[in-house]
Amino acid sequence: VQLVESGGGLVQPGGSLRLSCAASGGTFTLGWFRQAPGREREFVAAVNWGGGSAAYASSVNGRFILSRDNAKNTVYLQMNKLEPGDTAAYYCAADRRNLGVGIKPHEYDTWGQGIQVTVSS
Repeated sequence: VQLVESGGGLVQPGGSLRLSCAASGGTFTLGWFRQAPGREREFVAAVNWGGGSAAYASSVNGRFILSRDNAKNTVYLQMNKLEPGDTAAYYCAADRRNLGVGIKPHEYDTWGQGIQVTVSS
């Protein structure tokens, strides 16, 4: 299983970015986590393998939208109304056991390399 993230970068407050995570090796529950310097890794959003169930952190609910295209085995995180507090390294994660939409890092067994998102004027 391999996860490849793309789409990060620098954006001004109020702007938008779309992150992509392409998974190889199967169809799994996929999630996004983020980690800012000096802080623990925190849950952002996740969607089950079929796309019928999703979860969002309260801090991003209403601003971020998660979707997946199983034909491309890719999940997308559309991030709108970005704030400086969203600045972090964002990590895609897979739960190969497909046990549900987990919100804890230990519920995921495969991780991408991470991609930086910086929100600054």
